[in-house]
Amino acid sequence: MNASALFALLLLGGVAAGPVHADDSARIAAVDALLHDYTGDVPGVSVLVLHEGRPVLRRSHGLADLEAVTPATPETRYRLASVSKQFTAAAILRMAEEGLLRLDDPVRRWLPELPPATAPVTLHHLLAHTSGLVDYEDLMEAAPAGQVQDADVLALLARADRLRFAPGTAYAYSNSGYVLLGLVAARASGQSFPEVLRTRLFTPLGMDGAVAWTADGAPVRARAWGYSLRDGRWQRTDQSPTSATLGDGGIYASIDELGRWLAALDAGAILSDASRQAMFAAHTSTPTGEEDVDAYGYGWRLHGDMQWHSGETVGFRNVVLRLPRERLAVVVLSNRNSPPPYPLARAIAALWATPGAPTR
Repeated sequence: MNASALFALLLLGGVAAGPVHADDSARIAAVDALLHDYTGDVPGVSVLVLHEGRPVLRRSHGLADLEAVTPATPETRYRLASVSKQFTAAAILRMAEEGLLRLDDPVRRWLPELPPATAPVTLHHLLAHTSGLVDYEDLMEAAPAGQVQDADVLALLARADRLRFAPGTAYAYSNSGYVLLGLVAARASGQSFPEVLRTRLFTPLGMDGAVAWTADGAPVRARAWGYSLRDGRWQRTDQSPTSATLGDGGIYASIDELGRWLAALDAGAILSDASRQAMFAAHTSTPTGEEDVDAYGYGWRLHGDMQWHSGETVGFRNVVLRLPRERLAVVVLSNRNSPPPYPLARAIAALWATPGAPTR
């Protein structure tokens, strides 16, 4: 299937008008029951299920904006938090295909401000969380005056002339690494990182409202606002000191836009076969110490046959998972601090998975 036909198929707004299989009707009812706690005047959730090449469920419950009483819809855009990392990784892979950079480039080739201790660190190490970089959050002031920007992260790391371990010898999940990848993409392309994503991924895939948002940019269309349950009340908690960084978690997108992204991955419409293989290869050989994470690819956690990633930031909890052998993908985006949606996504996936087949 060519890209144009793929994107025509994935005009997800027309799904409700198409035929619904009897089995899907029962499954959809089961999903609605699982989403009971998101129903009413509470922070919401949007859920998408893709199965065997078609969107079989597209649901939203609750509110995107409590103050304005705006319902969540499949077009609502949530802050993806660390689900953004797969897009950062894809942008780097696309640029490698274009010859603008190499995955074995030392990061200091592009960011010479970094200290001597980082000389052995390559872009591959950043992508796979095997760089040994210090967490920038540990270098921040206890109460920063404003939000930390990507340039601030680079400045913090430039003053930390040390690593946690020799690059490539261990795994440690690193927001620092993905912030640096966003900066590398900008320098290697001569564009801002939001423009890198827009021109190489979002526009070609028809993800027209998806954006790596910055405070000086245009407002996010159909934006969900984040909330946390405090003292029995939902309170708006949309931003934190680290909510402004981009490469590690700054993208806003809807389930419809993520549906286009996942379909493009399946169809090979945006990355070469070699790049997709690299994205989903197990690049870590040491135990991750993280639940349901056997290894890490580029922007994806790997667990048996399952490829997944969560995203957590103040007021948002998200997860995307793929089961390629089952031709199944589930997206759950929510604008609240709890509950974590990973168990929900696993339960939803089990409704469509082949009986007896592993869902991990």
